Order: sequence, then C-alpha cells, then structure tokens
Amino acid sequence: IISMLAEVPDLWDLKSSDWTVETASARFAEQGAQEPWVRFAKPLTDRPIVGVGRFTSPDAMVSQIKRGVLDLIGAARPSIADPFLPKKIDEGREDEIRECIGCNICVSGYHDGVPARCTQNPTMGEEWRRKWHPERIPKAASPDNVLVVGAGPAGLECARALGQRGYAVTLAEARDELGGRVTIESQLPGLGSWSRVRDYRVHALQTMPNVDIYRGSSLSAQDVVDFGCDHAVIATGAGWSPQILDVEGYPRDLTGAPVLTPDDVLAGIKVAGPVIVYDFDHYTMGACLAELLTERDLDVTLVTPANAVSAWTFMNNESGRIRSRLMELGIDIELEKRVVGLVDGQVELAHAYANDQREYRECGALVVVGSRRPNDHLFGELAGNDNLSSIRAIGDCRAPGAIVHAVYSGHECARTIESDADGDSNAIAWETAQL
Repeated sequence: IISMLAEVPDLWDLKSSDWTVETASARFAEQGAQEPWVRFAKPLTDRPIVGVGRFTSPDAMVSQIKRGVLDLIGAARPSIADPFLPKKIDEGREDEIRECIGCNICVSGYHDGVPARCTQNPTMGEEWRRKWHPERIPKAASPDNVLVVGAGPAGLECARALGQRGYAVTLAEARDELGGRVTIESQLPGLGSWSRVRDYRVHALQTMPNVDIYRGSSLSAQDVVDFGCDHAVIATGAGWSPQILDVEGYPRDLTGAPVLTPDDVLAGIKVAGPVIVYDFDHYTMGACLAELLTERDLDVTLVTPANAVSAWTFMNNESGRIRSRLMELGIDIELEKRVVGLVDGQVELAHAYANDQREYRECGALVVVGSRRPNDHLFGELAGNDNLSSIRAIGDCRAPGAIVHAVYSGHECARTIESDADGDSNAIAWETAQL
C-alpha cells in the first residue's frame, strides 16, 4: 500500500496494532520499540515518515533519524512530561529534561474522562486553571527558610520547587539514599525507569547553592523545633499495612506462618513458599511482587477480590499484559476470592460473591497488598507548634496514593508555602485521623 501510494500524502504517520500496543508502558516495552515494524517504509517513499513508540531519550530519537528509520519523532508522552524537550535538545540542555517514566498515568486520564496528569510534570493540567507554568515559578516572597523532612517523591519535588523559587532549603532524609518509595519500587520488575522521578530532582537540587541535603538524618519533633526554620514540611511517606479486611486484628507471626507486607518483602525478609499474594490494592504492586517472588524460585499464587489481575491497570493500558506476564511465569491466579483466614499453614479463601463457597490452600507466607498508612507521627507532634510559621504534611504522609499524587502534593506545597489555606486543612486531617 505504501509503495502504491508513496507520494500521495504529505507525510506518512506510521502506527502499529491498537493503541494499547502503541502506548505500551515502560514495564512492557523499551523506548523506540516499534522500530522493527516501521523501518521498512522509508525506502519506499520520498515523503517524510513519522513514528512513535514512547521515545524519552534524545539519543534514541536522534539514532533513528540518523539511521534512516524515521524523519520525524511523534513524542506525545515525552512532551507531556517536558513540553520544552525540543528546545532543551536544541540548546544542549539534555540534562535538564524531565524524561517520561512510562507509567501511563497520562493515559489513565483518557479512560477516566478527566484532564491528563503526569508523574514527572505536576503542572500538567494546571496551566490554565492554576496558571502553573512547567518551567517558571514565582520567586520567593520572603527570605524565609524551609526544612523539608523526607526525600521521597513529595519531599524531593517540594525542595526542588522551593529551591527554584529562591528559598533557603534544608532537606533531611532518614535513609542514606534519597528517593523514598521511588528508589524501592524502581527495583521491581520492569519499573527501573521510575527512578527518573528521583534522578531528575536530585540532579536539579545539586545545582542549587541555596539547598542543603542531609542524608542519614532522622529528626524528632524537638530536632525540627531546635533547627529554627520558618516553615517545616513533613514528607515522611507511608507504610503498607498487614491488615486483612476479613481477618480483623490478625497477628503478624514472622516466625511461624508469616503475614508480610510489600515493605517486608522489599526489605529482604526471607520468604518461604508457597506464597499467597493477596492483592486488594489493584495497582502495580501485587503483580510486581508475584513476579519478583517467582524469580526467586518460589511457588506463587495471586489472590484478588476483583475480577481481573491488577484491576485498576485497565486505566493505564497494562491489565492485559500483566495477566499475560503472570500466566507466562506460571503464577496461579485466583480471581473474585477473599482471604478470610490463615490457620496452621493454610489460607482460607471465600468467593467474593458467594461467601459459603470456601477453599483452602497451603501457605508458607501470606503477602498482603492492601492499604497503606501515613507515617504522620512527626507531623502530629508538631501540629500547632508556635515556634513555626507553618507546618505542612505532604505526599503519602498526608494521604497515601500513587507517585503522581505525591509529586503533585510537593509541588503545590512549594507554590503555596506562605499561604495559610493549606496548613489548617493538614491539621484538621491529622486530628480527624486520630479520632
């Protein structure tokens, strides 16, 4: 067809299969992955050839052009992550590019019928509503100094944006490594590109003389007060809960029949099979852990009360590929099942819609992928302290969510640091949670 119509169009825009293939996430496709399907076309026509394929690196884009695969790069997701990507390449500022991580949060906005969001670019969707420019941000309104406690995605973005505004910023992280949950989750199968959330911000912070970073610095409430900052921002994240909704108060026995969380598994706690991964989070963690544990030669069964594996990932075009991946790995899948008991090395399952239907499976370890609880104790101890002009909780410390929510929360805090509007809602949220 291209040979017969070679010179008819002004250009050829080549795609492949349906859009779930074309917009595959980083977990299932390398950047430029459609090259094998489109490279045949250029010798057949003198018209320009446009191609897509989750290009994020300027090197990959230039490579396909120089090798004669494409003439033009269609870069939708990379342009959402950084609208000034072409300009930065043209000016030799490649190290300033916010590279797309391929999480497809932007795609989920299409399915949800809401404005697109971006994990890397918190200004996406706010350009008109809140007048947030992706590169420019108002300068500091005062010489105040800010202490940010926690260097996960929320803390890093908050410190970066505050530093860009010109505030004197101190970033304190309890661990020796920056990145928080991003550093941990990017080690899961297929999620290596998620580390760009950390790397982009750490690189930017290292260029700012008004930002000091302290690793291995776990702070108490008194430490924060004694530091003498004008504003304190608490970004201490959240932790996975071992609570199973149907087994109230089930004890965690880490020696006999352990009930573990993703935090336990990723921290290196030894896991014995067969493993039951009980996933009612419905995003990436459950399936990723099942894959990770299978790579460790463990027999794994994934149980979920939903009617699909990682049910939410329909929203970011991953659900079908996740299901296929687990089947290829030989992971057993139990849909529409609830864990209702764990006794003597056996897990008891009930059908989600027929509670009288019960079955039992041998279980060496039960990994619960359900809810997360904010690590907000430090914020609670500081709330209402008269020595601080303001105290904020941001990111998962305020409301556990996806990484995109944490980055947005950090950015919003940086833009509104001297406003009282957000501080009161933080205090109310914490006090309500305690009640």
